[in-house]
Amino acid sequence: MARTRHIHQRMSQRSINSHLVELASRFGTNSGDKVVLDRKNTTALLKAMDAMRKDLLAVQAKGGIVVVEQNGVQITTYALNSYSRSKVGGTHATH
Repeated sequence: MARTRHIHQRMSQRSINSHLVELASRFGTNSGDKVVLDRKNTTALLKAMDAMRKDLLAVQAKGGIVVVEQNGVQITTYALNSYSRSKVGGTHATH
């Protein structure tokens, strides 16, 4: 989004960097012509990020996961490195 000279001046005066403005724009609550990212919303976002970190660490520990989908329906899932073609079809020739 474009920014005016005015916002650049106020950001500088108030020690609010571009990253903070972007966070407010993305995760704040619309209130008329304002977007507000308050302490309550920030706390909720931090809790969600903590939960996501825990889940991502679990995925990482499995070496990744695969979800098989078709036509918007989830069919099955497995750990990324758990599937081996050699188990399925017996032996296969390498070229």
